[in-house]
Amino acid sequence: MEYSPYRCLNPSFSSISNIKTCYFSPKTMHCYKLLNPLPLTLGKFSHSNTPSLNSIKMALKAVHVSDVPNLIDQVTDNNVSFSLLSPRFSATSKGMEVEVGNKSSLLKEGKFMVIGHRGNGMNKLQSSDPRLKSIKENSILSFNTAASFNLDFVEFDVQVTKDGCPIIFHDDHILSEENGIVYEKRVTDLNLSEFLGYGLQKAGKVSKPLMRKNKDGKIIRWDVNSDDTLCTLQEAFDKVEPKLGFNVELKFDDHIVYQEDQLINVLHSVLQVVYEYAKDRPIIFSTFQPDAALLVRKLQRTYPVYFLTNGGTEVYYDVRRNSLEEAIKLCLEGGLQGIVSEVKGVFRNPGAVSKIKDSKLSLLTYGSLNNVPESVYLQHLMGIDGVIVDFVKDITEAVNNLIKSVKAEEEVSSKEFGSKPQFSQTELSFLLKLIPELIQQ
Repeated sequence: MEYSPYRCLNPSFSSISNIKTCYFSPKTMHCYKLLNPLPLTLGKFSHSNTPSLNSIKMALKAVHVSDVPNLIDQVTDNNVSFSLLSPRFSATSKGMEVEVGNKSSLLKEGKFMVIGHRGNGMNKLQSSDPRLKSIKENSILSFNTAASFNLDFVEFDVQVTKDGCPIIFHDDHILSEENGIVYEKRVTDLNLSEFLGYGLQKAGKVSKPLMRKNKDGKIIRWDVNSDDTLCTLQEAFDKVEPKLGFNVELKFDDHIVYQEDQLINVLHSVLQVVYEYAKDRPIIFSTFQPDAALLVRKLQRTYPVYFLTNGGTEVYYDVRRNSLEEAIKLCLEGGLQGIVSEVKGVFRNPGAVSKIKDSKLSLLTYGSLNNVPESVYLQHLMGIDGVIVDFVKDITEAVNNLIKSVKAEEEVSSKEFGSKPQFSQTELSFLLKLIPELIQQ
């Protein structure tokens, strides 16, 4: 099901606090309101018994996505505090491993995970931030660059070619240019040799230059500072640092209705490679496709399976994708191990975190807000288990500084308490109740 943006004529959707965007479903003939709050940044709070509404609003002020890199550049400023500490960051926390089959995941209680998005970060070619155009996403080079930091996992997208080979590529279609004409082909309609013929080749030449279509429909060359060849899932197992965990996102096209046998064929191809080459590498499976999530859990009991969701920030024909509550229901019914949500969905509905934890499920998040250290830190306070990030170096350093601070705080005297802002559980609860309202203003 495809939803197309229109100017909304429904007066109930035109309040000042909402972006005036809705999506119209030709099949259901309904308009769906989409709240689209801007990213937030959590600044420094002055130490007091109860934070004021104004101070919280200032701390949660909205910024444009393009401003996020500038916020990260300021993380070393002494005015930005990461001193609110918790046993979740303690290096001495023993925790409990989540056992799935005969493999133990790295998802330990007390271990806050940082996961590299498509390796060392996704490519956003229209961005002015060089970090988003530094290294080709979903490549061996990107994975090994991410592994050089204190990282738990890298996340990447797996599709299966027409001749049954699992490859790593995010987009549903692959674009190239020849004699000024842009050609577009569906990735899963290509044989392996055809797919690997795009972009940089092992000989160092480019036969079919890669292009990419932005969300606005503009097609531009896929140019990055450090290019690399396209790769298969098997190559990733063979060539990437063996201690680095893989979050294997099983990629399916949102606009295709898949039959069960189609899904099973794809999953069998992926599982065959995983079982043959994974060895002792930690593996997490995740997918936005609800039926694929249930099937991969039925087909294997060795590795944990997570359901990916936008957390209600977008509307889909399949209601299982439309809220965190639906995600919880799917996980419990299918015996899945956790949820990966768009972070804005969690911030809009912070009460869902306790429901997820009460259901004995793990919770990870993704999204542009995870590139802001303060936002990552707030999630740690909320009890979220980990974040998928693009700015791997910045976020891993911020989280590592928190871990070091835990050891340091155990040795400081209580005289220094007043120099570091602290929140009680009551204050934190107050803050979380305000988040859904504040990020929509």
